[in-house]
Amino acid sequence: MSLDSMLPVAPARVRALVLPVGQIKQDRFSSFVQRLNEEHVVYLRDITADGRPNRNMFTPLAFPDGAMFYDLITHVPPPSHLSLAPFELFREPLALIAIADGRELENMAFSKRQSANGYAPTMAERNIRTLYQELEDLRDLHPKMLTHQVLIFDYAPHTDSTIPIPEGIKTIPPVENSKRTTIKTIMCDISSLLLAEMTTLAKSIEGKKAIESPGQAPTRAGMNGASSWTSDELHPTARRNSQFAVPSVSRSASSSSGGDRSQVRMSMPVPFKSLPFGSNSSTPSARPTTPVRSGLSNPPTTFDDIATVNGSTDATSPEPPSVRPGSAGGAKSTNQDKVSFQGFGPGGLNERHRNKGRGRVMILVGSLFLQAGRWTDALKELVEGATVAKSINDHLWHGKALELITVCLLLLGWVGLEFQVPTICLPTNDKAISSISKGPEAEEGDPNQPKHLRNFQNILPELLERIVGLYSRISGEQLPPLPLSESIIRFCCLLTSLHLGEGKLDKKSLERMVIGKLPTKPFSTTPRLDIAPTRAQITTLLFKAFPSSVPEVLTTVDRAIILSGISSILGSLGFHRKKAMVVRELVSVLIGGLVEARTRGAAEVGIHPAAGLVGLNAMNGHGNGAGALELGEGDIEHGIDAFLGLLCKTYGVVNFDDAAHGSTEDLRRLSDSDEKVISRIQSQSSARQFGINNIKLNILRACINFSEALPDFKGVLRFSSDLLRTAGSGVAPGPRREDAAPIITRDEQIRLVTNISKTSGLSQRLGLGHLSAEYWDEFLVRGITIDPLPPTRTPTSHPKTVLPGVTTARTSQDVNPFIYNPFIRAPDKEAVDRTLIAGETATFRITLQNPYEIDVDIESIKLDTEGAGLDSSITNTLIGPYRTQILKLTGTPKAAGSLKITGAIVKVRGCRERRFPIFPHQWAPDTATKIKGVGLAALEQNKKLPFPGPPLKPDSIGLSVIAAQPIVVIKSTSLFQSSVMILEGERQVFSVTLQNLSPTTPADLLLFSFQDSTQGPLQTALTARDATPAELYEYELILARKQALRLRKIDDSKRYIAPGGTATFDFEILGKPGLTNGTIQVDYAHLGMPQAEIKDEFHTRQVCLDLTITVNASVELARMDVLPVKGQVPKPIWARLGIEEVETESPLSDEEHCLLLLDLRNAWPSDMQVNLKAENGIMIQEHILPGNTNRIVVPVPRVFIDDPHASIPALNPSRQRQFVVSSSKITPEIERGNREAFWYREKILEKLTGSWKSLSGPARQGTIELRGLRLAPRMIEAIKIDEVGIDISIGDPQAQSSPQEGSTIYTDQFTQIKVVITNRMDEPIYPTLRLMPALCHRPPNVALDFTRKFAWNGTLQQSLPLIAARTSTEVVLGAMALCRGEFEISASVEETQLWKAPASTPPAAPRRERSETEIMMDAVLGAKERRIWHSRRPCRVCVRDGE
Repeated sequence: MSLDSMLPVAPARVRALVLPVGQIKQDRFSSFVQRLNEEHVVYLRDITADGRPNRNMFTPLAFPDGAMFYDLITHVPPPSHLSLAPFELFREPLALIAIADGRELENMAFSKRQSANGYAPTMAERNIRTLYQELEDLRDLHPKMLTHQVLIFDYAPHTDSTIPIPEGIKTIPPVENSKRTTIKTIMCDISSLLLAEMTTLAKSIEGKKAIESPGQAPTRAGMNGASSWTSDELHPTARRNSQFAVPSVSRSASSSSGGDRSQVRMSMPVPFKSLPFGSNSSTPSARPTTPVRSGLSNPPTTFDDIATVNGSTDATSPEPPSVRPGSAGGAKSTNQDKVSFQGFGPGGLNERHRNKGRGRVMILVGSLFLQAGRWTDALKELVEGATVAKSINDHLWHGKALELITVCLLLLGWVGLEFQVPTICLPTNDKAISSISKGPEAEEGDPNQPKHLRNFQNILPELLERIVGLYSRISGEQLPPLPLSESIIRFCCLLTSLHLGEGKLDKKSLERMVIGKLPTKPFSTTPRLDIAPTRAQITTLLFKAFPSSVPEVLTTVDRAIILSGISSILGSLGFHRKKAMVVRELVSVLIGGLVEARTRGAAEVGIHPAAGLVGLNAMNGHGNGAGALELGEGDIEHGIDAFLGLLCKTYGVVNFDDAAHGSTEDLRRLSDSDEKVISRIQSQSSARQFGINNIKLNILRACINFSEALPDFKGVLRFSSDLLRTAGSGVAPGPRREDAAPIITRDEQIRLVTNISKTSGLSQRLGLGHLSAEYWDEFLVRGITIDPLPPTRTPTSHPKTVLPGVTTARTSQDVNPFIYNPFIRAPDKEAVDRTLIAGETATFRITLQNPYEIDVDIESIKLDTEGAGLDSSITNTLIGPYRTQILKLTGTPKAAGSLKITGAIVKVRGCRERRFPIFPHQWAPDTATKIKGVGLAALEQNKKLPFPGPPLKPDSIGLSVIAAQPIVVIKSTSLFQSSVMILEGERQVFSVTLQNLSPTTPADLLLFSFQDSTQGPLQTALTARDATPAELYEYELILARKQALRLRKIDDSKRYIAPGGTATFDFEILGKPGLTNGTIQVDYAHLGMPQAEIKDEFHTRQVCLDLTITVNASVELARMDVLPVKGQVPKPIWARLGIEEVETESPLSDEEHCLLLLDLRNAWPSDMQVNLKAENGIMIQEHILPGNTNRIVVPVPRVFIDDPHASIPALNPSRQRQFVVSSSKITPEIERGNREAFWYREKILEKLTGSWKSLSGPARQGTIELRGLRLAPRMIEAIKIDEVGIDISIGDPQAQSSPQEGSTIYTDQFTQIKVVITNRMDEPIYPTLRLMPALCHRPPNVALDFTRKFAWNGTLQQSLPLIAARTSTEVVLGAMALCRGEFEISASVEETQLWKAPASTPPAAPRRERSETEIMMDAVLGAKERRIWHSRRPCRVCVRDGE
């Protein structure tokens, strides 16, 4: 059952005061009270009747179906409530229950004084006796309570000894030892005693002849035999529990007509001095009353009323109060006994007084029956009392009787008993009945509804309106505002339950009225005009309870109670905006009361009100705002936070998600997740488009004032941040700088931020570290980037295949320049920027935004990451107003793995440390067309629909963390300032020392790459489209064979640098033209495993050494020429060279050598010695003076090439896969000539090398660059050996020796001409021989006219058979000279036909079909044609006359 004080059945409750005794903790006391509250409904059938015959007036046996409803309170009701008794008996506690903790019985003594009942052997027994003594003190302190009980919870006595339990004390075992009926039995025992003692109270009421109304000044005690309701204070035994002895009590009454309000009932504990209530002293009465209205609002209608108003002197006063002479009041107060002579007999004044007293007594007795659960007896007494009150126009008590009758009928209907509506409750005329029932349809009603309930339902609205009319009627006695407003609120609660039940009084409606069971489904705000009573009728009646604005009429607590009840009813009806208006008024009332209480409390303790009083309960863990109001934790159902939060929600305030207010770190972390933040942004965006901004801001300012008045630090922080959040734009501005300024002034922003900062600082000093605000801008972090690492520390990823030990095309010492070198290329910038090294610090840039016109003080900020750990630095900063600001942070990865930066953890001064996601892109919600919506349902409906604005996606930075890597630097080098001077062709060796700075990680992988100034022009020349194949070959040869820098060969095991160690490596540098600078690049890494075991990839770092190189000329090749030599090289040439004649055996030709002439110039200012080496051990030394040019003649063996027209090769593997021809258009003859020149030049360079060394100055030596040789066609003819050799000789056929070339013959003698044809090729030929005799030293026309001078046998031209490859054949021709002289015989061999391999003969190797490449070669070199060869020199014959 709900403990709502505004339920319709509240007058049927029995109020019981629950107090702690002994040593007990607050949380355990609250749990014990909760256990009692679970059994606060006690049915009479379960109560044992008291056996005393004079205590059976309220025996439960008379009505077993009834029940008693207990209202357990832990505080004394305020005086304004106690003053309403006996008009409202349910406001005064009738029972006192003291709760003790059984666990504390054996811990320590509850009291230091010795027990009055003798020595106690154990601590528990001593404490039990102390509890009994405290029970006696409570009886003395609260004598008007009907029953006093001490309950010892969790009592577990020892089995070895039994402790006697005094009377009035009951023990309750722990929960685990208790039964389901344990607490129920305790409540039944208390109820039995209470019912028995209620007889005494009822008898005392019946003995009274006059009962005062609330707000009416009491008459003097004993006047006309009537006694005041509070006259029991003069005789405390009248209300004392009859089971116990009565101690003597003496009290002194007030001697002044203006007595202090502190003289209240002795059953009340002494009120707190700081309590802002009950300090009025408007009524000089011995009991507290509410302030009465002025005489104008309460005009006296009878003499008694006049006497009551003007004369109120206490009977115990020794002197009457001084009055103004001649006043009616003064004359009346001198002798009030004159009232008895105003009339007598039936209809007289005394008879009216007696009837009034008798009617009021019956109503009070009926009220006691109602509280005792005997509703049928209560109904009987109340009907009689109502009839009497109606007959004498006692309007207040008439209305009270009708109200209690209504409660009785509701309870009877709740238990299912049939009843008949009393006649006193029916309307006075049929017209009113018809207006209430709304026609015949309402009279018929639901056939399933009982008739008595339907009849009661029909008269209920009119009956309640009649009761309100009776309460509000102007007469001599007028009901104070508090009970009037509460009665109206209870009636509206009843009508609301009826309206929520579809206008039908049934079981569900009765449960809502009696038990307070809330509906399971939310109430629809759709107008329901066909349900009676309508919401408009209920609201009209409800606002009659709205309190007056006059502060003297109601206390702050009473005004707050009334406004709370009105707002609750409006919320149940779905009038949320009306409810918010009432709650706004409630906040204003509370602010005034709190400020007054704060000022009074500060004055009492001598503190200035501005010093800031702190609710100490908040320090003990009470975070719901109850501490500042001095309310117990059990008195707050939802708390001040929920109350103000509901008010803000009604107006559409942009607040923070409540999930972050949880006490656990998991809840806070969950509220900062990306999904929650996006949902919160969308929800806040919807709330910004709802309602009116100015109203929202005013509501938040009121909430801040309310929280400051408490003082509630948490509320100040919360609502200050909500005000900034509501005033903000809630957008992420882009480069166009959308208007993101807040809608409040800069001064107010500064004031709010300062308030947050001061409140948070004060909370920290007081130990309330958990109190903090929520930052008001979700787009604080707009971007996070990582600064690139220095080039020397940048890690570069490589696949496993680039390792030297993995691929055969790459060795560890030398790298082919034409093979792709991944270490020379520029690394992928994006991949490098997202790679970190474990244990090494990286720098991050965080972009923060502040769209407000205030400075944002960030106390701490660090990175938020996922995956591999990152130790982020923590720093602070100050963000200026309305700007974005970049902040640098450092972070150190802990271990290798994947790392993801998802945001930043920021602690703004005064705000909670929380995580902010990254929102790099601009964002603003779409401003939709505003459509009229009904109430808060429009906002909730918009939140359920998909968000209409642009998508909102937080960003993250994915990083890859690799294992710890070494840091290698160049410690030293043998070169002075990394510069060197060198001559062309010279090689110098220098050393470089590398040092590993890492103290723990070695460098076990060292790869060297080189770059120089000559590589760029060569690479450019290689890409030229007009370069010939010969030129490309030269470029590639220089790149591949003549590298400017290279590492001297070392063992791979030496490629290791220990942690903190050093290693020295030797390098060679070669002087080349155009070499001005070079770079040694060292790629190093720590693999930690053999190279073959690497799975996917590895990372390296680079360290570079830049060299400045100066290359000077040394020995240059100025000119060259090739001269043929007929026959052997003359001996003088060998003698000039200083060497002996070289013996060579060449089967190819008798002319083995040709002469190579080289002009060498010494360009270096020092003597040079040149050494030239040729084939067959030929070595020539020449001394060249500075600046001189010497010509050197070198005999060079002639060269035979099988295929001088072969394509020029390519050293670059990428060019070897394709057939590349010159891009320029040249004839096949020129192409063949170029190829011949290339191949013969290569043959010459293979057989000839040159070197030099200096003879003065520093010792230098190097090689001569001979690749500058260029061969003309004439030089080629001198060098080359033809494919077909023709040797001609002539001699005597009778001679035994072979014919001699250039021999002498005689005229008219037979001789033989022998021609030897040698095929030096790899394929056979079909030759045709042509002999051409001619006269020497004659012009051609004469030389060929030899037919009469030379005769031969046969033909000079003949076709010869096939000559196989690499074989020779002889042709002999008979001849005779006819005259003397000198003849020359020359010959030529021409291919008769092209040789083709026969089809029957399989090829030596499989040959694929003719490809496009061969067709292209035919196009370049021309189609293959028959060739012709001529004899290199003719055979000269000298003819003489015969002897």
